[in-house]
Amino acid sequence: MADSITPAETFAAETKRASLPRVLGLWMAIAIVIGNTIGAGIFVKPGRIAADAGSFPLIFSVWVFGTILCILGGLCLAELSAMLPRSGGLYVYLREAYGPLPAFLFGWQEFLFARPASTGALAVVCVSSFYRILGWSTGAWHILPLAVAVILAIAWFNVLGVLWGARLQALTTIIKCGLVLTIALLPWILSITGKPSLDISLLSETVAPEQPSLSSQFAAVLLAVMWAFNGWEGVVPIAEEVKNPGRNLPLALLGGIGLLGLLYMGATLAYHLVIPISDMVIKENREHVAELLLTRSLGDWAGSMMSVGLVLSTLGTINSNLLTSPRVTYAMGRDGLLPPAFGSLHPSYRTPMVAILFQAAMACLMVFGSALLIQFTEYFQERTIFDLLTDCIVFAASLFYTAAIAALIVLRRKQPDVPRPFRTPGYPVTPILYLIAYTWFIVSILFKQPIEGIFGILLILIGIPYYLRRTHLP
Repeated sequence: MADSITPAETFAAETKRASLPRVLGLWMAIAIVIGNTIGAGIFVKPGRIAADAGSFPLIFSVWVFGTILCILGGLCLAELSAMLPRSGGLYVYLREAYGPLPAFLFGWQEFLFARPASTGALAVVCVSSFYRILGWSTGAWHILPLAVAVILAIAWFNVLGVLWGARLQALTTIIKCGLVLTIALLPWILSITGKPSLDISLLSETVAPEQPSLSSQFAAVLLAVMWAFNGWEGVVPIAEEVKNPGRNLPLALLGGIGLLGLLYMGATLAYHLVIPISDMVIKENREHVAELLLTRSLGDWAGSMMSVGLVLSTLGTINSNLLTSPRVTYAMGRDGLLPPAFGSLHPSYRTPMVAILFQAAMACLMVFGSALLIQFTEYFQERTIFDLLTDCIVFAASLFYTAAIAALIVLRRKQPDVPRPFRTPGYPVTPILYLIAYTWFIVSILFKQPIEGIFGILLILIGIPYYLRRTHLP
């Protein structure tokens, strides 16, 4: 009688047939985590956060809570990524835990609207900041053509090779970290050198919050905070291309999230030590708090340099989206859940060219579609393209983050014999705490912004008919 194949042997066989080259080391992986996350949120959202909450203690508490939440999630995904170091990330974990349909629905929303919407939102901020540097005041329809050009140019850069995309990511990550670190430290450095720049009394200043209850204030701020953290899991979709994944993936996740939390909390403290919250909530200031901080600390030239930094920061995150997310689409094409072209590699560059270019095209469509909604739909007319796209993204992503963390518990029972180079500390308390917090968060968003929530759910569910048709093709 032939010996049965164990889960560990299956894992080893699937690891050997990986077709993507392992070329990314630990520091490059950490750069991808940080670079995939720092985009526009920490620079653009503080004014909106101040208006929703009205007080620094609540705002800072939510940043701490959001950091802890991401660390809990990182501890869970560290085990899953080291256990299953394959291209696709959450798609792979959902497939192993629940079967092909839930995994397909994650990949469906990822390639259809989540990452394209993120890429589109960042492109709009990038071009808006560029125009601000030039002193141009233009409407949304003047921004869109250049936003499309930016998206397509970065997409082609990633087609040229994963190392090209990763090197660009490393460069822009250094710039982005430098920007956030400058914001966090500048007021303290100026105070030490004798130029009064910070005012401790500003931390106790309050304004009337736009959200009516403490619960809704907390949820609204957390929505913005989780957008700033959106992408913290960005290294796991390219796990198949990371060297020594059992060691480097957990270190990249936990190291990257820890650094992000420190940077974000330091910047938030600096904003509120320099700028009165009453100034932050003024509508024309809400998306320009970072520029205000540098202008008030060093002068107008520094505010202009901050706009330059924001352009580079958003370029880096657009690059990260087009580096990591197409690997999910590639994995789905390789599994036969999307047309075979999506699972193909460029013959010379060895990158998923079709998946990358499709993501770029969808991002362009998202930008134009959002502009049309805002112009012709009364419900959305008080929103910006950036806010509309980011709120929909966070809700949809939260559903699948929750399912992926629950997959850790499922796979501990379903595949106990698969090697786990890293095991989640505090299991099962760690994933359970994450699941409780995120479930409350999802329900809060659905009550606070039902149109966006229902829209996100419907976009996910329309993937079911496509999946059933695809899986029943001869």
